Amino acid sequence: MADHPPPDTKRGHGTQRGGKSGKVADFRYKRPSRPDGKRSERRKASPRDSVIAPPSNSVSTPQGGPPPRRQAYAALDLGTNNCRLLIARPSGENFTVIDAFSRVVRLGEGLAASGKLSDEAMERTLAALHVCAEKLRRRNVRLARSVATEACRRAANGPAFIERVRRETGIMLDIISAQEEARLAVLGCHILLEDGAGPAIIFDIGGGSTELVLVEPADKVPRIVDWLSVPWGVVSLTDTVQGSDESEETRLDRYVAMRRTVGRSFAEFAERIREHTRSPEPIRLLGTSGTVTTLASLHLELPQYDRRAVDGLIVPSQSMRDISRRLSRMSAPDRKRLPCIGDDRANLVIAGCAILESILDIWPSQQLGVADRGIREGILRSLIAADAEGERSRAALQRMREQDV
Repeated sequence: MADHPPPDTKRGHGTQRGGKSGKVADFRYKRPSRPDGKRSERRKASPRDSVIAPPSNSVSTPQGGPPPRRQAYAALDLGTNNCRLLIARPSGENFTVIDAFSRVVRLGEGLAASGKLSDEAMERTLAALHVCAEKLRRRNVRLARSVATEACRRAANGPAFIERVRRETGIMLDIISAQEEARLAVLGCHILLEDGAGPAIIFDIGGGSTELVLVEPADKVPRIVDWLSVPWGVVSLTDTVQGSDESEETRLDRYVAMRRTVGRSFAEFAERIREHTRSPEPIRLLGTSGTVTTLASLHLELPQYDRRAVDGLIVPSQSMRDISRRLSRMSAPDRKRLPCIGDDRANLVIAGCAILESILDIWPSQQLGVADRGIREGILRSLIAADAEGERSRAALQRMREQDV
C-alpha cells in the first residue's frame, strides 16, 4: 500500500496555524436567534434573541463588583469525532464538575477526501451543540470558552460552519491553532504526570490530529520545550489509509501502512527530541485520548468503561503495544464485541493503536500514564485562574481609590 504524506507538513515547533486563539466570551447566556424554516420546532427569532459577543481576549464581569465564586464556568471542545462539554464551579485550587455532555458527532467524516464538512456531519454536530446550548442556559454559566480543532481548521467551509453555529445556537466557537490545542491539553492533564526529574512527552490523539509536547519539570506547570502537531488522528488516518478487513493478512497490511504513514510524520520531531530520550533520569509519558483510555480499559479487563479506574492509571508500555497488535489482527465484528469498544470505536481504534505505537517508537518510556481529561479541563483552569486574577486586580484598584479619597 502506498505511503500517504500528511495533508499539511508545515506544523509544529512554534508554528501557529488555524485561526485566532484565546477568545473568552462573557456567557451570561441568552436564547439565540435561529433562521426560519430550518426545523419545525424552531420558533421565529425576535430582536431580543440576539447574542452580542464581547471583544476578543476580554473577560467581562457583571456590574456591581466581583462575582461570587460559586458561579459556573464552561468549556466546550468540538473535535473531529466528538463534541464535549464541561460545566464546573471553583473548589479551592480545583473545580467541581456540575454538568457534562459528550457525543460522537463524526464532524470530520469524509473530510480527508472532500476537503469540506459534509451536510450530514454538520447536522449531527448542530444537534449536539443545541443540547450544549440548553445546558449552558440552564446552568446560568458566567464565563465559557468554546473551541473547535482540526476538522474546522482544515475544512474549506469551516468558518462558514462556525458562523452557522453562532446563528443557530448562540455558541461562539473559536478555531484554535494546533499550538493552542497542545498547550490546553498539557494544562488540563499534566497533574497526572508521574513525579520525576526527567523529561516527558504529553500527547493527545484526537480525531483529526495528534499533538505531542515535550516538557520538563517546572514550578507549577511543566515547561514546554518542543511540540509537534500532525494531521493524523483516528478519523483522518482511518479515512486516508484504506484497506480490506477480509483476512488477518490484509488487516495487518493496513496497520503496517498506518504505522509507516504516522512514523514518516514523526521523523523530524523524533530527531529533535532524540537527546532527551537518553536522559539519566527516567523519561515519562502521559496520554490523553479515547485511544489510551480504551486500551487501558482492555488492560484492566473492565466489563464497561469506568473513568475512576482509568483516569490516572499507570500502564506498562509493552502491555499497550500487545493490546494494539492484538486488535490490529482482529476483524471489525470481533472488535465490536469487546467491552469498552463497541460500534463507535471498532473501526477508529486501529488508527489510534497505530499512532500510539508510533509514539512509543520515538519515546521509549517503560510506562504510560493515562488521562481521561485534557482540553476542556485546560480551558476551565484558564478561565477560573484568569477570572480570579481579574478579581484580585479589581480589588487592588478599589483599595487604591479608597486610599486616594
